[in-house]
Amino acid sequence: MSDSPVSIHKLDQLNETERKNLLQRTENDLSTFMDKVIPIIEAVRCDGDKALADFANKFDKSPITADQIRATPEEFAAARASVDQELIETLKFAAGNIRLFHEKQMPETLALHETHAGVLVGDRWNAIDSVACYVPRGKGSFPSSVLMTAIPAKVAGVKKVIVITPPGPDGTVDPATLVAAEIAGVSDVFKCGGAQGIAAVAYGTKTVPKCDKVVGPGSPWVVAAKKQLSSVIDPGSPAGPSELIIFSDGTVPPELVALDLCVESEHGPDSSVFFVTDNEEFARAVASHVPSYWSQMGDVRAQYSRTVLTGQRGGIVVAGTREEAFAYVNDYAPEHLAVLADNAWQYLTRFEHAGEILLGSHSAISVANFVLGPSHVLPTGGAAKTTSPLAVFDFLKRTSIASLTEGAYQGFAAHAERLARYEGFDGHANAVSAIRNQALRSPAKSV
Repeated sequence: MSDSPVSIHKLDQLNETERKNLLQRTENDLSTFMDKVIPIIEAVRCDGDKALADFANKFDKSPITADQIRATPEEFAAARASVDQELIETLKFAAGNIRLFHEKQMPETLALHETHAGVLVGDRWNAIDSVACYVPRGKGSFPSSVLMTAIPAKVAGVKKVIVITPPGPDGTVDPATLVAAEIAGVSDVFKCGGAQGIAAVAYGTKTVPKCDKVVGPGSPWVVAAKKQLSSVIDPGSPAGPSELIIFSDGTVPPELVALDLCVESEHGPDSSVFFVTDNEEFARAVASHVPSYWSQMGDVRAQYSRTVLTGQRGGIVVAGTREEAFAYVNDYAPEHLAVLADNAWQYLTRFEHAGEILLGSHSAISVANFVLGPSHVLPTGGAAKTTSPLAVFDFLKRTSIASLTEGAYQGFAAHAERLARYEGFDGHANAVSAIRNQALRSPAKSV
């Protein structure tokens, strides 16, 4: 299969090191970025808006000044006037679905359970105070990312939701991004991207407010800055370069698989996209159709896709057995997993780790990415083994609640005292001993 137009990786021909390398993503090795973001972060911490303007000039080729970091009401108005009305309707359609999905996801504000007579325990959910939604722009404009991050935050009840995004070469924010922010209910949009944008919301500047958390996908520079600043701001779940695995048992047209391989691979050369199957003949057929779809894409996006699908972080993985195919997918723990099969649901329980699982030929990745409802901000870099998609829970904090009646307390106190004595905590033990009972019998004094 060496004549294939995309990379072919046969699992049974790989040694342990080669298989491990096949699981690597761009963000797994941030060593070249971690040190480089430090002076950027320090400059923003010390010089604030001036540093943001300087970095916008340097990295984004954008001629903004320190007093132009915030998008103005006039810029919002100009954006509304310039964006096609049909696109605005699509943004509203997507926003409605995203809002509905996350409203259904909201937990009860207070959930209590009586575990023993007189014992109430449970949880209370509260929104965090502030969050910054990072919206990338380096390889395109992504108004959908505004909706997918800001709307769950709004539904959760976050008091202060802002958007940060790199400015364009004309010094403005992408118009559709501003319209999307307005639809999401966000009026504070700031022109700062990359590591400098993360530093701005971590420390705050004269213009950009300090936030408790930052969410959203970004480049390795953004991911590295989040890691460096994780003790200053909650960096959220990792959301780096795009990833996709397609699994198929060969019961769908090979053209369909080839078409979907071009979806996430067009994001950029740092994306990771694989088709995984145990059917070598079907794999060969899929590979043969990919170039025809490259020819129907713009030059830049086609080149991104070609780079990914012909390299070490993309292509086709052929497993010796279906069990080996499932094992590879679970080891990879992809951001997106598309299951293309006539009876896709039969495979659902075989996949344990993925940011999202799209089942069936009509559950198109593009529909999920833009308008379905669940957020497209998903864990990358294998983080799907332990973390979840962005949701209202990312903007909520849970507080444990407990209350005991006098009778219930008496049934628990002796056990608590016994453990406290064993662990050597005299104060703990005294507080649930006869000393407490004596204190409770003392008359209360008016203040």
